[in-house]
Formats: sequence, C-alpha cells, structure tokens
Amino acid sequence: MKQKFDIITSTCVPLPIENVDTDQIIPARFLKATTREESFFGDNLFRDWRYRADGTPVEDFVLNNPTYSGCILVAGKNFGSGSSREHAAWAIAGYGFRVVISSFFADIHKNNELNNFVLPVQVSEQFLAELFQSIRENPKTEVVVDLPRQTVTNTATGSCEHFNINGYKKHCLMNGLDDIDFLVQNKQKTEQWEHGNDLC
Repeated sequence: MKQKFDIITSTCVPLPIENVDTDQIIPARFLKATTREESFFGDNLFRDWRYRADGTPVEDFVLNNPTYSGCILVAGKNFGSGSSREHAAWAIAGYGFRVVISSFFADIHKNNELNNFVLPVQVSEQFLAELFQSIRENPKTEVVVDLPRQTVTNTATGSCEHFNINGYKKHCLMNGLDDIDFLVQNKQKTEQWEHGNDLC
C-alpha cells in the first residue's frame, strides 16, 4: 500500500513552460533501466534541463533553485504530451512530487500519474496564471489540495477551484491502493459474484 491521500498543503515548484513532453520529463536514454527504482528516475527528472552534458547543474533551472521547494509541481498547459512512457510518471513520483497542477494534461500521462500515486489537478488557465504570479511574488506561497472535496486553493489569494477525478482512482488514492491492492481487497466479493453467476 502507498501513502494515503487526504489534504495536502505545500509550497510549490513552478515550471511555467507549456507543452512539456515526456521526453523532457525523462529522456529516452533512461528507459533502458530494467528495474523501477524511483530514486534513479527521480534523480533524472528533467535531466537535460537540470544538468549540462558534463553533469554540472544548470543553476537557473527551477529544481536547482533552493528558493523553491515542496511536493506540488505547478506546470504550464499541455503537460505530459508526447510518448506514453510511464517512466515520466515514475520520475515525477521518484523526485517526491505528490501533486501536479496544470491547465491541461495529456490523457495517457494523466492516467500514468494516477497509477503512480501522483494526483494531476487540472485547473482553469486563469487560476493557473494567478498561481504562477503568487509564487513569483512569494515563493513560500502554499496551495491546499483537498482530495475528498476535490478542491485546490491558492492561500495567497483565497482563490479556490473544483477539479475532476475518476471515482475509482479517487478511492484508490484516498485508501493507498493500487489496482492489485484493490482486487485483493475485494477478492471475496469477486468470488461471491462469480459463484452467484455459476448458479444462474
């Protein structure tokens, strides 16, 4: 079981870049890894933006800037486009992000995030722009993501929006269950249903 979701309050890491694709999130050369080690993928999140070819950090990239921290990534519109590689979601989770906020997500990447216990929160473009402005003005700005109520709040302005999430995935996140955990938890119900159908 994974860590359960409820209400997350955190400062944010801003990435105001649109059309960030999965190759930028985790470059293709790292897909050769044969095991899923979250620390490995997390260390290489946005690798080509974070580091130069010689491995030295790019000082002005946001993940290398100590001004910004937190478990919420605030990203530009159309986040996670491109290939369907699940490794991109592994990298985001491995780095320590629990929530990604954007005004639009690529569908496959959005589902990959949910499957890896990262909550994609889709907001309006106006809310996203205001949030970026709040973080620029005060990097200590906190955001409250309330999964039970499906709301996200910018504490700097008090602005609040509702976000959508699949009911099954919401249940899994709130109970720390992946798909296999869910099936195991409901094994008896499944067997009862199958037995009932055998009698028909």
